[in-house]
Amino acid sequence: MQNTFEAGGLYVLDEPEAALSPQRQLTLLIHISRLAAQGAQFIIASHSPILLGIPGASILAFGQYGVERIEYEETESYRVTELFINNRDYFLDMLLKN
Repeated sequence: MQNTFEAGGLYVLDEPEAALSPQRQLTLLIHISRLAAQGAQFIIASHSPILLGIPGASILAFGQYGVERIEYEETESYRVTELFINNRDYFLDMLLKN
């Protein structure tokens, strides 16, 4: 992405975080933010709470009631990640019960 994408372009990305570590996702966030500030536009399908946090992004959720704009904290990815981080022992106990 660093050498391929340019300011002013339109880019459609499907789950670009799929093979990236959280650190690399942060690097991707930086590049997307910088390019967007220079006029590039991005349409990104993602479940990454990191990429969903790109400043100024419009987040659209596709659900049973159609497409709606939602806030970052309303995304399922954010909510599940937050719940897991804040309640890891509880979730692991519930998920791994035999």
